[in-house]
Amino acid sequence: MKRQVSAVLLAGFLLLTACSSKSNDTANSTDSGGNQGSSKEITVWAWDKNFNIAAMNQAKDVYVKDHPDVKINVVEYAQDDIIQKLNTGLNSGTTSGLPNIVLIEDYRAQSFLQTYPDSFQDLTSSITASDFAEYKLGPTSMNGKQYGVPFDSGVAGMYVRTDYLQDAGYTVDDLQDIDWQKYIEIGKAVKEKTGKDMLTQDPNDLGLIRMMIQSAGSWYLKSDGSTPDLKDNAALKEAFQTYKELMSADIVKITSDWNSFLAGFNSGDVASLPSGNWITPSVKAQADQAGKWAVVPLPKLKNTAGSVHASNLGGSSWYVLNSDGKEAAADFLAQTLGSNVDLYQSLVTDVGVIGTYKPASEGDAYKSEDEFFGGQAVVSDFAKWTTEIPKVNYGMHTYAIEDILKVEMRNFLNGSDIDKVLGDAQSQTEAQIK
Repeated sequence: MKRQVSAVLLAGFLLLTACSSKSNDTANSTDSGGNQGSSKEITVWAWDKNFNIAAMNQAKDVYVKDHPDVKINVVEYAQDDIIQKLNTGLNSGTTSGLPNIVLIEDYRAQSFLQTYPDSFQDLTSSITASDFAEYKLGPTSMNGKQYGVPFDSGVAGMYVRTDYLQDAGYTVDDLQDIDWQKYIEIGKAVKEKTGKDMLTQDPNDLGLIRMMIQSAGSWYLKSDGSTPDLKDNAALKEAFQTYKELMSADIVKITSDWNSFLAGFNSGDVASLPSGNWITPSVKAQADQAGKWAVVPLPKLKNTAGSVHASNLGGSSWYVLNSDGKEAAADFLAQTLGSNVDLYQSLVTDVGVIGTYKPASEGDAYKSEDEFFGGQAVVSDFAKWTTEIPKVNYGMHTYAIEDILKVEMRNFLNGSDIDKVLGDAQSQTEAQIK
């Protein structure tokens, strides 16, 4: 019980950082309540109008063609509003006012499933979990039961400006399957020859650290999802050291929020962008940069055994609340995002969503070439990397631990010993999440 209470408090403080957590998300409807008591009306909560909301509306259109008696309300809220409303409602012991279906970021999923174990519908018999990418099953399941329908993959890649690389004497091939040290070396050359920084970084966002350590099958917690793994974590130690090398190399443009992050690459100020695939629509928003971008595999950690050129940043999945109308909600997800290959082709083409439903990757839309990226079949490449992402257990405390790590990262950048900062982070984490 102590852990559950602690988790509730932590979850209340967990705010958005990663995939699709756009800072300009806003609630766009006053019709926010759930539809308890009705099996013919389904309410869905999600964030990001152009991505998650657009995808869910496509799923809705597909479903109501065969189920005209079902009404589906898709309601947009900012991700942090959803977190707050879910915690408030579930902590009170009632689902009144909550939706039938809710989108939850994978980093946060276990905090909800474990804190409110009876509040979500078991979807084990509704979908075939093995049809989805293996690394998505950890955050979406608990005690052998599948509670989430895996959705946005969050598969990461390195977006690169081919023109800047060429000016510095490099080609895209020079960035294939490299490690972060080689990336820094190329970044220095790009800065010297073009004056452009290699990437942006917000010091309060440790997304790059997350991508680095998951590429090595490591996380802030051990595989049990509850034991802190910071002090002697080789991947985290190398990630910290690599991050410091990046910052010391004078190749990083510092940003402070989502808008300055977008401006960093849209304005042409940086030569590359390590990120989840959900950033593709934002990259393509600058139409005059068509043909100047490519996507290569993420660099790996040089000295950590097992690090690969595939990782994840963010990602989210759909959950059904264990309340009236749960059967209809589960059927809706099962027949659309849980199994519909054709729907996933439309999601790739129309919305840019790369899901984690493996049968969908065989469709034509996944193989199409993208002229914005010089004719590269970027969706096919991302789909391939999705299958290579190491599975880790995010546990319940990702952002609470990162609040500690942000402070220790600043100490490390200011000269503190790496073993001391990770040791201090371990002690603080053990005290906070016990």
